[in-house]
Amino acid sequence: MAVYFSIFLVVITLITGIVWLADKFYLAPQRQLKLANAEEQCDGELEPEAIASLIEPSAPVDTAVQIFPVIAFVLILRSFIYEPFQIPSGSMMPTLLDGDFILVNKFNYGLRDPVARNKFVEIGLPERGDVVVFKYPVDPNVDYIKRVIGLPGDRIIYRNKSLYIKQVCKPEDKACSDFEQVVHTYRPEDSTPDGSYGLTRYTSEMPNKTHDILINNSVLPRTQHYFQQASTQRDEFVVPEGQYFVMGDNRDNSLDGRFWGFVPEENLVGEAVAIWMSFTFDRPEDSILPGWIPTSIRFERLGGIN
Repeated sequence: MAVYFSIFLVVITLITGIVWLADKFYLAPQRQLKLANAEEQCDGELEPEAIASLIEPSAPVDTAVQIFPVIAFVLILRSFIYEPFQIPSGSMMPTLLDGDFILVNKFNYGLRDPVARNKFVEIGLPERGDVVVFKYPVDPNVDYIKRVIGLPGDRIIYRNKSLYIKQVCKPEDKACSDFEQVVHTYRPEDSTPDGSYGLTRYTSEMPNKTHDILINNSVLPRTQHYFQQASTQRDEFVVPEGQYFVMGDNRDNSLDGRFWGFVPEENLVGEAVAIWMSFTFDRPEDSILPGWIPTSIRFERLGGIN
């Protein structure tokens, strides 16, 4: 759906832009020329109505000229700067809740054209711990949001609900580090968000970013369903070059890279940087109002994303 909207926005911008240019450099001067010729042929001044009829553009041209700057601004903002998204599920709890509306930074990872999504300006790449929106590799028409766990070349192990990372060796490193366990510090039960009954909250200390996660200790690991990579154990993942390994913060309720593999760099949409609105939809079943109408605003959630 997002792809179709991007195509529609580009087409409308092109059409209105062409009309705007045609009016500015040809149609408007032609109207002024007609007005000058009419004034020469008349003995006195023309009536205001007559002047207006000569210099005013037609309704389609006027509409295109008026909306072109707005459409062009929306296209530039949405394609290259920030794009809004809605969180539709609880797979990123407690960081993001169902009903959160977020802003995604589109330029942190480079500028892409809005249709074919080919990168034409290199700016940066994801860092370990970033919350990213990407095109789901299994179905690129669907947008997913998860947290980057592994960078290209990293080795990842998720065993007994514990995370181990062996970072890729860099040329300047004198010695390569071995697997390091990501420390999980227990958080009190009363700090869990709505809808997290039965889940345990931990603070996860990633190598360069700290964030909270949820774990359901009553659910066994679904190792038998993990993505199987050649020459690795079932719960081990080696991140290929140009790809990323991602996981949801709600570890036992997230369809993420453990089950379908890796995110190619070209599938990245941007980094989730802020929550600009957050609604609740807690409505009784017998309510006469539609379920999509919010019941309240969670003002305390507005702000940056860790």
